[in-house]
Parts: sequence; structure tokens; C-alpha cells
Amino acid sequence: MHGMTSKSAKPDTQTRLPIQAGAIYTCPMHPQIRQDHPGNCPICGMTLEALIPELEEGENRELTDFQRRFWWTLPLTVVVTALAMGGHRLNLFSMAFQSWIELALSLPVVMWAGGPFFQRGWQSLVKRSPNMWTLISLGTGAAFVYSVVATVAPQVFPASFVSMGRVAVYFEAAVVIISLTLLGQLLELKARSQTSAAIKSLLRLSPKTARRIGSDGIEEDVPLNNVHVGDMLRVRPGEKVPVDGVVIEGSSALDESMLTGEPLPVSKRAGDKVIGATLNTSGALVMRSEKVGSATMLSQIVQMVAQAQRSKAPMQRMADQVAGYFVVAVVLLAVLTFLAWGFFGPEPSWVFGLINAVSVLIIACPCALGLATPMSIMVATGNGATRGVLFRDAAAIENLRRVDTLVIDKTGTLTEGRPSFDRAVPAPGIEADEVLRLAASLDQGSEHPLAETIVRAARERNMTLGKPENFDSASGIGVKGQVEGRQLALGNTTLMEQTGASVAAMVPEAEALRAEGASVMYLAVDGQLAGLLAVSDPVKQSTPEALATLKAAGLRIVMATGDGLTTARAIGARLGIDEVHGEVKPADKLTLVERLQNEGRIVAMAGDGINDAPALARADVGIAMGTGTDVAMNSAQVTLVKGDLRGITIARSLSEATVANMKQNLMFAFLYNSLGIPIAAGVLYPFTGWLLSPMIAALAMSLSSASVIGNALRLRRGRG
Repeated sequence: MHGMTSKSAKPDTQTRLPIQAGAIYTCPMHPQIRQDHPGNCPICGMTLEALIPELEEGENRELTDFQRRFWWTLPLTVVVTALAMGGHRLNLFSMAFQSWIELALSLPVVMWAGGPFFQRGWQSLVKRSPNMWTLISLGTGAAFVYSVVATVAPQVFPASFVSMGRVAVYFEAAVVIISLTLLGQLLELKARSQTSAAIKSLLRLSPKTARRIGSDGIEEDVPLNNVHVGDMLRVRPGEKVPVDGVVIEGSSALDESMLTGEPLPVSKRAGDKVIGATLNTSGALVMRSEKVGSATMLSQIVQMVAQAQRSKAPMQRMADQVAGYFVVAVVLLAVLTFLAWGFFGPEPSWVFGLINAVSVLIIACPCALGLATPMSIMVATGNGATRGVLFRDAAAIENLRRVDTLVIDKTGTLTEGRPSFDRAVPAPGIEADEVLRLAASLDQGSEHPLAETIVRAARERNMTLGKPENFDSASGIGVKGQVEGRQLALGNTTLMEQTGASVAAMVPEAEALRAEGASVMYLAVDGQLAGLLAVSDPVKQSTPEALATLKAAGLRIVMATGDGLTTARAIGARLGIDEVHGEVKPADKLTLVERLQNEGRIVAMAGDGINDAPALARADVGIAMGTGTDVAMNSAQVTLVKGDLRGITIARSLSEATVANMKQNLMFAFLYNSLGIPIAAGVLYPFTGWLLSPMIAALAMSLSSASVIGNALRLRRGRG
């Protein structure tokens, strides 16, 4: 079951995992365990996983094995349970013969489907590390062994234990527990398989080949691992930069948003640095490789995500914190019950001792204890999904309520994350719409994403655009050409100087727009300044309300962005964020999260880009925008499907309700055990003559599970 898996996942002896050359294998629950070959954790028996997974992996053999065990034996569990509940009403055969039928049907479930659980229970004893698997194996084993004895040798039991012509058997208790546990394991294994999704998404970013230019000028496509430092490479429009390096020839605009978080493409020309896996959007480049293999920025981010994921201490569920003591206490009570009845009870004293000891183990079987946490988690995750909040694991739900600091990215998180036309500011004597129309007419000849934004804005306003002639892209500083017989130039101050247009009169307006986070371009017509155009990344409409709610809840808000500090401060001032960090790299965001954690803060990180992935993985709770990259969502524990920060408030309230619900469930589970175990041991017998038969013990166990499930279902209505 989901709530028991912190000590789980040792595969059966037939499972063999493929070996990756040079890979390091570690335990998901105990990251200090590392070795260069597959195996099992010496502490908890869990299957070791590759620290950095291969991009193309085969099937999860453990998951496939458990699916086969579950589905092939589920019909047997259903039939055994149906016979136990209503077989006596059918009158098809004697009850004694029915016990033999139940035994035959239960054997495959217990011996084959439940085999891995008994292995884990045995290992927990050998390793002297009692856990939930110890209780599961003892409880199901006790119920099954008792039932086998009652079927094969019913004469050893006193007449008082004969009901409806047979000694009561509890095969259904054993098989139902095993089937439920298998189902929980399937859910857990599927969830664990997602832990490597972030790194796989990163690995997919890298191109498979590079176009290398030989010393003789001949070009050829070579595998990426054949690229060496100093190689000359050509990057054509629409291709990804293969490795980190420097531009030697050409100019273009590179989309670096997947690594830097910067929403606007960055112009590159000779002498500029380029980053591997970024997208060349327009012109052709010739570059020299400077960093290859594990030295590239993408590889470094992969390493950081892997380390951050494994550096998290595994969350010990509330049930597991007491499981070891509980197991020892239950076993000791069962032994004491057996001995006390054997030496001091009425005849047949040792039979009474055996029956009462079995009753203790059955009523203490941790079905309710195991369901207490995962049932709440399962219901809460379903509730959250209907409200646009996806939780990746139980740790996120349990930890989110404790968060006191939120580190938040700007681009795509606070803002829309895509360029949007802001405004056109005309020079005296010209209309703003004419500035936009002329700029859009010229930009029809450009492939630059900013040009696309301006053209789209003009067409949305149903403007009639002229046809550009003699179009020329001016090496990263702007564009020039003729429209309707007039000579136009659109770009930065350098281009205006080359054109002879003075921008002095509009510099204050341009600086004011830049202070608001906009990118500014000047338009010159026939050598005279005609105006300027601003393109920006607008703040999401829901952002101000979301931040106000979070601040009112007592959270410390910290903004960290790869954008320039001026832009970052402008956005921070507009949104009332006091602590702002600009021009930060992925490693800087990770360092910021670690520094806050070292100060004793419980940190959540909200972001949407690949550059946020290491910090999302390292934070106590990572929160990704559903409108962002797959890598961000795979690195985070919480995803806001609509990319709306108001979802954090929903997630926090659900976290508080869920933890309260889990505590209530644990209280139910322990209450049943604290009352039922003494009665099962026979403490009331000297005073009342009452004994708790295994049948009543099984009923009490079922009632405890039902109460836990019923209480957890209240979370569907958002109640704890």
C-alpha cells in the first residue's frame, strides 16, 4: 500500500534489471547508498535506481511483475471473499468442504502473489529493521496458517470454535490484504517511475547530431559525442545549437528561454557566446565549440537536477515513525498471550493460547494503519486535480502547509511568458497607428519573433500593410528596407545613428518603458525619427490577487529571474515584492533556495522553465506552471494546471485539510488496536468470560479499515 512503501520494493528473485555502463545506482529512500551496479538497498530492500537514467529505457520489470501477480490472482480473491461472506447460503456443499475450496483458491494468492511481501517481511527480521512489511507478512501469514490448520486438522480446536459445521477460517482476510497491498504497490511504482521524467526531458533537448566543418571546408553531420573542443560547427535556421561555444560568423536571434528563462530571443553575432540546446530562430551561424559532453550548461543542469532530487531526505510517514515499535509490541503481546494462556488458562490451555495469539495478530494486521495515509492522499489528489492543482507525491501535500517562503520566477510565472505588443509612441506630427503600421510592414520580411509580435498586433487591428522592398537585416541591431517608397529603419540606437536619426527627444520615454520591463525599438522614416515601439511580457491578470493572498497568509515572497535587474525591480515594485534578484542563472536560483533553507526557512519554488528545474527539485516543495515546460513540471512536486498562482492558496488549504485527515485516520487505526488487542489477548476473560474469536477480530479489522476510508472520503468535499 502507498502508505507502507518507505520500506519497500525489493523485487522477486526472478527480476533482473539492465546494467548501464558507467552508471551510478542509488536508493530512492536512502540516497547515501551508491554503487556501480544494480541491486537492492541494504537498509530497506528497495530496488536501486540509476542516478541519471538513460533516455530510452525498457519496461519497468518490477511493475510488470506486480501487475501480473495482481490481475491473475484478483479473481481468486473475489471468489474466496464471496464464499466466505455468503457460501453458507448457497448450500452447494458442506461448510467443511468449502474450507478446502477456499484453501485451494487462496494458495496461489498467498504463496505466489504475496511472495515478495513475505520476502520483505523476512528481510526486515534478518536486517533487524522492523517495518510495515513485517506486520503485513505476520498478519497475513497468521491468518493463513491458522486457517490451514483449521481446515486440515479441525479436531485440535475446542468445540466452541465450531460454527455452521466447521472451525471458522480466515482465508479471505489473508487474500484481501495481499490484493490490496499489490494494488498499492502498483500505484507507488507508477509514481516512482516519474522521478526520472525531469532528467529525461532535459536529455531530449540536446540535438543528436552536429554539422561539423572540416579543415578542408567540407561539411558533414556527425554524432554529438564526436564533437570536440575547437571544432567548427554550422547552425542553420530552425536547428538547435549542439554545444556551448562562441559565434565566429553570421548573426541570428537565439531562443534561450528553455535554459535562461528570458522570454525574448537574444541577438547573436561574431564574438557572442551561445549555449547548447538553444534554438536558432533565424539566420545561419558558424560557431567554435568550447564546452562539450558533461561540461555544457545543459549537462550541468542535468547533474544539478539529479543531485537535488536525491538530496531530499525521504519523508517518513506518521505511521512509519512508530511502525518499528508497533511491530515489536504486537509480536511480544502475541507471544505473551500464547504463553499466559498456555500456562495459566483453562483446558485446553495451549489451544486457547494459540487462538488468542492469532486473534491478536489478526486484529493488529495493519490494514487500517496502512490505509490511513494513502487513502487521504489519494482522495486529496483527486480533489486537487478537479481544482487545477496536481500533486506528484504525498510529501508535497504534507510539506506545503509548512512553507513560509516562496521563491518565484518572473517569466511565465508572474508574467505571461511570451512577447506581447505594448504600445507605439509617435514623434510629433505622426499618428501612433501609423508608427505601428509602417513598422509591421517592414517586419514582414523578418523572421525574428519580435517582428512576428509587431506584425500580429497590426493585423489584429486590421491595418493594411505595405510590401517591404530591399529588405536588409542589420546584424542584430535592427532591420532596414523600403515601404511605399519611403526608406524605413527599425532597431536600436546604433541603427538610428547609422541612419542619421536622432533619438534624443524620445530617450526619456524609452527609458521609462524599459523600467517597466519592455523592449524598445526606434522607427526612422527617411532618416527622421518617427517614433518608438515597445514589446513586453505582461503580468498575468491573476498575479496581483494571488500574491496579495499569499502575503496575507504570512509567506515571504522572493522573486528570482534571469531578466535584467532593472526589469526585475520594475516588476517587483509593481507587484509589491520587496526582495528581488535579477540576472540569476540556474545555479544561482539553486543556491538561493539552499541559502534560505540553511536559514531555517521552509521553501517553495514556483517556476515554469528549464532554468528553474534544479531549484524546483531542491526546494521543500517545487511548484510548476502547467503552461510551462515539461522539465519544470517533472521536477516539481505540484503543478498548477492553468498556470494561475492562485492555485497555491488552494493547494495550501488542501494540504492543511489532508494532514488533519491523516491524523484522524491514524487515531482511528490506533484506537481500534489499543482497544482490540487487549480484548483479543483475553484480558476480559477472568471478569466476563468473553473471548475475541479470530472472526470477530477480522470484523474489527474490517471496521477499522472502513472507518478510515469513510473519513478520507470526506476530503472530496474539501473537509479535513
